[in-house]
Amino acid sequence: MQRATAEKTALELLVHGVGGATPEKMLGDPRTVRVTGDDTAAVHRRTDDADAEQRPEDYRDRPVQEAYVWSGLTSGNGARALWLLLLPFMVANLAHWMRPSTRGHRRTIRLYGALVRLTGLTLTVLLVAAACEVALDLTAWQCAGTASCTEDRSWLGFLAPSGGGWWSQPGRRLALAAAVPAALTGLLWYLSHRTWSAYESVEPYPHQEDERQDDEPHRSALSRPGFWYGRRFVARLRAAHTAAGLLTVAAAVATSAAEHDRGSGGPALLDITGRILEGVLVVGGAVVVHVLCRRGRKDHTVDDHRDRFVVTVLPLVCLGVLALCLVYAAWDRPGWTSAGRLPGDQTFGGIALVQGLLVVVLAVVAHVLYRSDPLASTALRGLGGPCVAMLACALGGVMSGGVAQRVGDWLDRGATPGDTGAPLPGPPVLLSWQAAVIPLLLAVVALLALVLGIRTLGRRRLEQGRVEQEYKGERPHEPRTKRIAGARATAALTDRAPVLIGCVAAITLLLGAGALAGAWASGEVPGVAAAGAPRFVGGAAETAQALGSWLIGFGFILFVTWGRRAYRDASARRTIGILWDVGTFWPRAAHPFAPPCYAERAVPDLTWRMATWTRQTEGRLIISGHSQGSVLAAAAAWQLSPAVRGRVGLLTYGSPLQRLYGRWFPAHFGPAALTALHRDVDCWRNLHRPTDPIGGPIGLEGECGPAVDHPPLKDPLAYGRTAAHPLPAPILGHSDYQADPAFAVEREALLRRLRPAELLVENGLGAVPSQPGPDSEESQGSTGRP
Repeated sequence: MQRATAEKTALELLVHGVGGATPEKMLGDPRTVRVTGDDTAAVHRRTDDADAEQRPEDYRDRPVQEAYVWSGLTSGNGARALWLLLLPFMVANLAHWMRPSTRGHRRTIRLYGALVRLTGLTLTVLLVAAACEVALDLTAWQCAGTASCTEDRSWLGFLAPSGGGWWSQPGRRLALAAAVPAALTGLLWYLSHRTWSAYESVEPYPHQEDERQDDEPHRSALSRPGFWYGRRFVARLRAAHTAAGLLTVAAAVATSAAEHDRGSGGPALLDITGRILEGVLVVGGAVVVHVLCRRGRKDHTVDDHRDRFVVTVLPLVCLGVLALCLVYAAWDRPGWTSAGRLPGDQTFGGIALVQGLLVVVLAVVAHVLYRSDPLASTALRGLGGPCVAMLACALGGVMSGGVAQRVGDWLDRGATPGDTGAPLPGPPVLLSWQAAVIPLLLAVVALLALVLGIRTLGRRRLEQGRVEQEYKGERPHEPRTKRIAGARATAALTDRAPVLIGCVAAITLLLGAGALAGAWASGEVPGVAAAGAPRFVGGAAETAQALGSWLIGFGFILFVTWGRRAYRDASARRTIGILWDVGTFWPRAAHPFAPPCYAERAVPDLTWRMATWTRQTEGRLIISGHSQGSVLAAAAAWQLSPAVRGRVGLLTYGSPLQRLYGRWFPAHFGPAALTALHRDVDCWRNLHRPTDPIGGPIGLEGECGPAVDHPPLKDPLAYGRTAAHPLPAPILGHSDYQADPAFAVEREALLRRLRPAELLVENGLGAVPSQPGPDSEESQGSTGRP
């Protein structure tokens, strides 16, 4: 039996980390061949290893290496540049998965998810409202209603009241301009639907009825059959958010006309119609909130059910409501003129207030969950989700406010004080207040960065002594010692990120509340509101307002430039792809317009590859993951059947499994879940360096800790020049773990520890399930565990 097992080929499946890698670099050979997959994600081998299973005698001393390249899922083509628009949605989606670990409290968990989904909904409404502000208020209402603003803009001439054309009435101008935010909503729907078809529709690995594991309290939800198959839930979310966007546009058009009809003494029929439409909009908003809160994400089974009423009927009905509102607004009203700001400019204040309340309630709920199972390693004592949700709201506010202010400044250049209604009133007052607090926020961030910098210098001095002890036999060289100590001290900044994020989120909430109170109390921009105050206060208010406006403008220009460069330049797209590598690992559970979850393609890819290869060869397999690839490797291992896990070893290096995921996502990567993973694969080794800013030890308790974590690797490999390293050895940090001799040693040790396939069958663990037919029980998502 042992001879037969020894003759079977062993496989090492390499998974790269953030930023991507080529198969040639991963395999160390310029000649590679694609084994399976497509241009987006595929498994590659060296050309010489293409038929390795037919020649097992050639691979007795080494495993066959395969490289899974998944960078195309995040960098891709030029359309990925549009994903920059979705950045606040991505950050909000992260908040959903940052829920603290808890025992019981199912209703509280559902409440947490509902609050995050509602926060995501406010971001959609905010983005569409910003588009309405630019198109309807600034352009169609203010600029098109001012003669001096339209003189130098021939493209607005047909809207000017002086021309007397059909489009010159305010309601018709609003109805025409509504095409812009409606088109934006349609674009978001299209991007979500397109990625939904490509990512959420990937067939997951089939689980047999006798493999039920998800009911065990210590096991991560990532092992559930439907975790990486969110097709139904994302479709519901997309329908609700699309409906909310359409209703926002409809409200911006209809409420303005309805307010005019109520105060003008016009036809009673128009007044009644306006009131009815406003009631319909309120009912539509309530239906959207109900759809969003009624059902959360379910992953215990692979759910292929289609909610046709919600997914199809709800957006179409809201589109019909928008059409009725456009017809109502475009109705003939000869005496209607546009002056001041568009009615409803308090919308942004209402959104900001709702977002602040949602974040506060979310923090209370997160604290209750954390108290039920207080893990010391949890970032910010369970408040990581609320803090990240707050930053998502702030990011959305900055992006929307920046666009509105820049367009307002551009349109106002043509207005002169001699015109009626000129200069243009500009965007809502709240946006100026929010811009004015940005310098204060940046000053606080700079102060925090200074404190961290001082502490880093102190840590570097402490690390210098440790470096000298570790390289005790070497001839001391102070600059070399400082560089190594500096790399270690800088890498340790990752562990202090929670404090920085928590402080920034708290200050953002306080400053945002102050900006909202100032805008509502004064009704004027900060510089005007402080006109009667002491000279110092007035000067500070004017300076903050001007500096904030400049900073928002600079940020807007930088954002547009970055997006344009990413659209044209593949290397810039790969750089942005690194951001998506980190932020889009998780399924879309809070916002359907967030960039798609690449793991919903990558995890099934890896699971299917490992399952089919072990079934065909009965050989041993090591899945070897670097950085983010180690997270994908762990997620894929959780999805395997017990029969396959018994022949799979897990080798991770530069892994953020505990340092980042365990701290920020404790409900899914907490100590209990990682300990269960160690027991499941039975064979796991983790390599890390003190100079690595991303990877770190897994840190399991008891005997599991030393069994998984290798002692910290030396970096650099040699302090000075040696016979093996005649040139100075580099400080590798997060890269090139294979260069360390410990890598090959640990990989060989894992191969020796893997149990033979024959023993697994004798122990009753069964065989790997074959692909089920479309009518089989497995394909319908039923699972089990003996």
